[in-house]
Amino acid sequence: MAQAHADADKYYIPHSSPWPIYGSITLFTLMSGAIATLDDWLPAYALIPGFVMLALLFVFWFHTVIAENQAGIYNMAVDRSFRMGMMWFIFSEVMFFAAFFGALFYARNFSVPWLSGDGVKIFSKLLLWNNYDGVWPTNGPAAIGPRANGTFETVPAIGLPAVNTAILLTSSVTVTIAHHALLTGHRGRLKIFLAMTFLLGFTFVGLQAFEYHEAYTELGLQLGTGIYGSTFFMLTGFHGMHVTVGAIMLTVIWFRVMKGHFTPKRHFGFEAVAWYWHFVDVVWLGLFTFVYWL
Repeated sequence: MAQAHADADKYYIPHSSPWPIYGSITLFTLMSGAIATLDDWLPAYALIPGFVMLALLFVFWFHTVIAENQAGIYNMAVDRSFRMGMMWFIFSEVMFFAAFFGALFYARNFSVPWLSGDGVKIFSKLLLWNNYDGVWPTNGPAAIGPRANGTFETVPAIGLPAVNTAILLTSSVTVTIAHHALLTGHRGRLKIFLAMTFLLGFTFVGLQAFEYHEAYTELGLQLGTGIYGSTFFMLTGFHGMHVTVGAIMLTVIWFRVMKGHFTPKRHFGFEAVAWYWHFVDVVWLGLFTFVYWL
């Protein structure tokens, strides 16, 4: 392991590490499995090696970074670099979800009205689907849903989505209380409210899984249920994945807190996860408003 620089303004130069090349191999394996699965070359089991390698990558690489940090190798220059990196990462996540929200907006406010003959697009209706009415939610002009008649029901906002909204908003409060407890040195309060946060996160994921089961089996709402089904599951599914990742990270941070890691002055690992969790909460408010409510 490389030696730490004595001067606080000098940047730590990492030693040689196997994890970047292992990460490249992992991503290649995961994407190859995804391609083979989507093209029906192999069953879904082809994804398992990639996901196992990805989990091991996170475990071992983060273990290395945590060990270096606890050894005092990282100085304030590295801390600033980490913060900038996390800010850019969250910005990329904002753009990621903005693309899906943009697709929903375009389909709902442009494509569907055009196909129904809105304005100067009357020939789209006459030449393509003469009997199509541009209402939202829609299963598409050709009624291509999983059922013979292409019908489906939407998930009502007042129900599990509202409950999950309350859960995520509560978790945002608990992680803020935990952060304040860390800054003021109240370790007991920090442990309790941090545990409450990741438990609320896993509860959200469990309720969303139940919601998906009901949508598929009872409501006829599936990924192939026209543009509404595809945008619904893409937005809520990717958000659920982010909540899962965030809850796992919060759990790891909680174990680190239990081992005595982090101080009121040096706790970027905690702050990074807290930023990410607040971002996930804000995205859900947009989802609840534009996907479930409106």
